[in-house]
Formats: sequence, C-alpha cells, structure tokens
Amino acid sequence: MELKNEMAVKPTEQVKLFERVAYGLGDFGCNIIYTAMTTYLLFYYTDYAGVNAAAVGMIMLISRFLDGLTDIAMGVIVDRTKTKYGKARPWILRMAIPFAISGVLLFSVPTTWGTAAKLIYVFLTYNLVSSVIYTAINVPYSALNALMTQDPYERSVLSIFRSLLATAGTLLINSYTLTLVAYFGDNASAWMKTFSVFGVFAVIAFLINFFGTKERVKPVSEKSEHIPFKEGMVALFKNKYWLMVTGILLVLFINMALTTGSTVYYAKTVLGDNQLAQTINSVMNLAQIAFMFLIAPFIKRLGKKNSMVVGLIIQSVGTVLLVVLGGSLLSIYVTSIIRGIGGAFFGAVMWAMVSDTVDYGEWKSGLRMEGLTNSASSFGYKVGNGLGSALLGIVLSIGGYVGSQSVQSAAAITSIHLAFWVFPLLLNVLILVILHFYKLDKEFDQVIRDLRQREAENVG
Repeated sequence: MELKNEMAVKPTEQVKLFERVAYGLGDFGCNIIYTAMTTYLLFYYTDYAGVNAAAVGMIMLISRFLDGLTDIAMGVIVDRTKTKYGKARPWILRMAIPFAISGVLLFSVPTTWGTAAKLIYVFLTYNLVSSVIYTAINVPYSALNALMTQDPYERSVLSIFRSLLATAGTLLINSYTLTLVAYFGDNASAWMKTFSVFGVFAVIAFLINFFGTKERVKPVSEKSEHIPFKEGMVALFKNKYWLMVTGILLVLFINMALTTGSTVYYAKTVLGDNQLAQTINSVMNLAQIAFMFLIAPFIKRLGKKNSMVVGLIIQSVGTVLLVVLGGSLLSIYVTSIIRGIGGAFFGAVMWAMVSDTVDYGEWKSGLRMEGLTNSASSFGYKVGNGLGSALLGIVLSIGGYVGSQSVQSAAAITSIHLAFWVFPLLLNVLILVILHFYKLDKEFDQVIRDLRQREAENVG
C-alpha cells in the first residue's frame, strides 16, 4: 500500500485538562517503583543488603526475559477484557494496592540470611514485582493512550503529561529516597519504611488515574475483539514501525538504566559524595518538568521523530559536559538542566509513538491490538531496563567495585565512567540510526483517513 500525505487529520476528540493530568498520574505511580528499581535497587542490594552486584545483575537480566511471557500474556488479557469501565482501566484499579505492597517487599531483603537465601529472596521478589505486578498495571496503562484518542497531536499532549508526571514521580524518588532512608536510620530496614511511605502516593495516583480517564476509541472491525494469539503476533511482527519503536525503547531504557543506576556510584566514587546523586537527578528532573510546559509547540513543529533526535543530542551534550567540567555545584546544576531539557524532548514523544503504531498496525492488517502492541513494547523497555541494570552490575564487578570499601581501585573507577557516560553515548548513536528509517510521522494522517473511511463504509 502507498501512503499519501495530504491534508492534516483534524481532531475529533478533545481531552480536557483534568483528564490529561489524571492520565499522567498513572505513570507517576508506576515510576515510584520503576525509578527505585533503576536508580537505587542495585545500590541497596550491594551497600545495604550485602548482595553481590554481578549476581544481582544476572538475576535482573534473567527476570527481564521472563517478563516477556507475562507482558505478552497481559497484553492478550487487556485486549480480551470487556467491562463497563473499558479494557485497560479496570486493571489499574485492581492492581493499585498490590503494586504498593510489592515496592515494600522489594526493599525488605533479610540481612541476617546467608548469601544463597538472600539471592533466592531477591530472585522471587524481583520477579513478583517486575514480571507480575508491575506488568499487570503498566501494560494496561500503556494501552490507555491509544484508547483515549486517535488525534495525533492530542496523543502527543497526553504523552507530555505522562512524561511530566512520570518525571514528577522520578523526582519524588530521586529527591527524597536517601533523605528518608537517613531519617529512618540509614540501615537496611530504613529502605522498607521509606517505600511504605512512597506506596501510599502510588495508590492515590492510580485511583485518580482510574476515576479521571475515559476510553473512547473502538476498533473499526469487530474481528479485533477476538484475535487469535498467533494471528495477532504475526500481524505485530509485520508492523515495521512497531519493530522500530520497540527497538528504540529497548536501547533507550538500557541507556536510562545505565545512567540512572550509575549516577549514585559516580557521585559517591568520582565526585566524593553520594548525596550529590540526589542533586544531579533532582535538578535534571526539575528541568525536565519545567520544560515540559513549553515543549508542545516544538513537537507540533518538529514532529515526534525529530523531537526525539533533538532530545538525544541535547542530553548527550549535557552528559559530556558534566564529565568534562567536573564536580563543582555550578557545573552539576548547568549540565543537569541541559540533560533534563534533552530528556523532556524524547520523554514527551516516545509513548505517543507506540500509540501511533497501533493505528498503523490496524491500517495494515485490519487488527487493532492496543494491549498486545503495548505489552510487546513494554517487554522491549523492560528488557532494556534489565539489560542496563545487568550491564551495570557486570561492569562494576569486572572493575572490582566493592560497596563496603571507602576507596575504590582505578579499575573500579574506570568501570563507573564506562557505565555513566561512555556506553550511554554509544547507545544514543544507535537510536539515531534506527530513527533514520522511521517515517510514520509523514504517513500518519493518511493512515487515520483510511481507517475512518473504512469505519464509515462498515457503518454504511
């Protein structure tokens, strides 16, 4: 099929401000656990629970591939869910409280247990949280964007609110985790108490998300309501833009896991104060949040693809400057602001890009699969997170990093530099290569026109 980019598709659904905020709060809740897992979990395991970094890294890697099974299963479940509340929102309500409890379990490794017992506990709780509970709430939430509207600009605005509130959740964790841990005694049990507090915020956010949003988009064909699993997977892998976006998410989240996870090690070992990790992350998150209020006109003018390109370049420049300028507070503030602005660009569009591939897939195959499409993409970014965390643990282990030592070897410091900025820059280049082949921004208007024409023909 050949696409023609004629006149723009006009909006058919307007999502009001409160609903946009309610939608974004879903990722605020999700990021309480996600940020904790990418930024502090490995640090908690190595420096408080006394678990080997390489062993934990392998557990994270193995668990992420197990995620693939649960993600796909949850995607199928979402696509087959039919309630008066829709297909995605009911799962957000059902899993809100289990999600909060799971965060507490994650940071409750019994420190008196032996090494093998600790690793078993880590394996079981990490998989419970990541492969089951997080999946059961995040896959439906990820599908919600495509269910709320088909208007491409409105999807971008929703994606901005998602990224804005997700960053607010990240800011909460980055700004107050170590502070609360210190307040509760700066020991292993302090982490459990800290995430008991954060769990309350997560439940409130999910409840507002459930009650404040509405699912509007229906499939063009009734066939989409009963899609055999094999047929759905075949159609999914024929969706070239879904493959590209999933690859981008995979690499992007490897990058995020590496940089966020290594920040605390970089601050502690290279800059000489682990509390600077909070400063770096908090200033970056605040800059990202602030720029989110200004970014919509840029996305409207540049498009999603070009916005992501700009963001990756800006973030890379900020990272290099942080390393080059050293650890003065002024340089940390300036470079963290630059990195935050870069993160605002790609954070604002990446989920809208996934939603656009749902419509492209329906246009190409006749099958509309919000759940399966988002679950497979969820698998991509969760594997990316697992690979990034595993890579961080392996690199630190090869470098000889020992959490109990106040002074690290030269090899350990080199490994931290590799994880903090060298590997992430190379990964950004890889994403830019993939984006070169992404053309859906130019084709999307025609996709929607064709879908609406088919819908009119079916009604007629």
